[in-house]
Amino acid sequence: MGKVTEGRAAAAAILRAVSRGRRLDLAFRQRAADLSDRDRRWVQEASYGTIRFRGRLDHLLNLHLRSGLPSLSPLVLDLLRLGAYQLLYMDGVPAYASISQTVDQVRGVAGQGGSRLANGVLRSLEREGGDVSRFPSLLSDPESHLATWGSHPSWMIRRWLQRWSPEEVVRLEEWNNAPAPLFFRPLGSTLEEAGSLLSDGGWNSREVGPGIPCLRLDPGTNPARILGVVPGIMQDPGAALVTEYADVPPGRMVGDLCAAPGGKTLAMAEGGAYVLAADRSLNRLRLLKENLARVGGRVELVAALAQAPPFRELPVLLLDVPCSGTGTLRRHPDARWRLTLDTLKGLVKLQREMLDVGSRLVPKGGLLVYSTCTLEPEENQDQVEAFLGRNPDFSLDESGIVPREYVDERGYLSVVPQAAGFDGAFAARLVRGS
Repeated sequence: MGKVTEGRAAAAAILRAVSRGRRLDLAFRQRAADLSDRDRRWVQEASYGTIRFRGRLDHLLNLHLRSGLPSLSPLVLDLLRLGAYQLLYMDGVPAYASISQTVDQVRGVAGQGGSRLANGVLRSLEREGGDVSRFPSLLSDPESHLATWGSHPSWMIRRWLQRWSPEEVVRLEEWNNAPAPLFFRPLGSTLEEAGSLLSDGGWNSREVGPGIPCLRLDPGTNPARILGVVPGIMQDPGAALVTEYADVPPGRMVGDLCAAPGGKTLAMAEGGAYVLAADRSLNRLRLLKENLARVGGRVELVAALAQAPPFRELPVLLLDVPCSGTGTLRRHPDARWRLTLDTLKGLVKLQREMLDVGSRLVPKGGLLVYSTCTLEPEENQDQVEAFLGRNPDFSLDESGIVPREYVDERGYLSVVPQAAGFDGAFAARLVRGS
């Protein structure tokens, strides 16, 4: 038995952790912490890529298994996915290394019989390849094509096909299946000033577009080094547009009931608001505290449940609610496999409860901003329309500072990744009548 490389052992451990329910970003951060920069980059590509293309890899592996995927143990299946990803998508990895290392890893968990199976499957895959011609046709069977080649759950694909054409869903999947870009939002300086400081430090950046307070950074840029040079936060333009759309007047007190890790909190504070930042997670509040110490701002931190806020009245309330996150699947590729329809239904119920509780804190003339990072109507437009039906004293009050292309016909902030080129986002600016 050959020696398995440290990087492959780390990638396999990350996949095992994710299969047991751990979030990919947390599993990667923990397992890759002590690796060299080179190994860390390799492990990130291997683990994230394997999970991102799980649907595609499973289809191909199934073609070479007599008894199908259900015949494999979860451990062996994860290792075969990892080996197949290296074989098909990691150009710098020789085929013999992808196969031999995977065979050795499978032997360690499934013995000699398992290693023979792994060797046969991967060698067949090497010969046959993973071309799109081996998948269902987009024209004749769009759902199966989008689920396998596009690598997303079938239930999610069925929902999207009710709203968009197969070709538009292809564009959304292509966006989700590429590595997430890096965006930086400066705080306390203009985009031009921040760009100049970054250029002096040897980093390239460019403005995202009119009305978006973010710079796009080159792939491979080290965020920690950027944050040490220019005050700011790493924030996707979709999230940045939420606070622009909210358009909180300077000097107002704002309650942020789901604040951590704090990007929107810090952006509102930079705009002159005094923010009461509440979150149920102490660990996530610690992250916000660290960011606050770095960039400053008038922010008070409170550990609390959004369903039981420790406030009596707030002139402005931001409810950036827990959601299915289908607008951020590029950044969190494991979320697509963790989500279910039952999960979605539970989130809709939770969001409704949070809206009803939060609205009681908003006085006459006050502002309630509801936001998500999902693309699903029942969490977005439908949720808000139902709230307005229950609460006729609230009405939609559209902000005028967001470019029109990001506001839908009803006045909601509506950012769609395949059109915008960044994470999805939704927000509604609701004012209580006086």
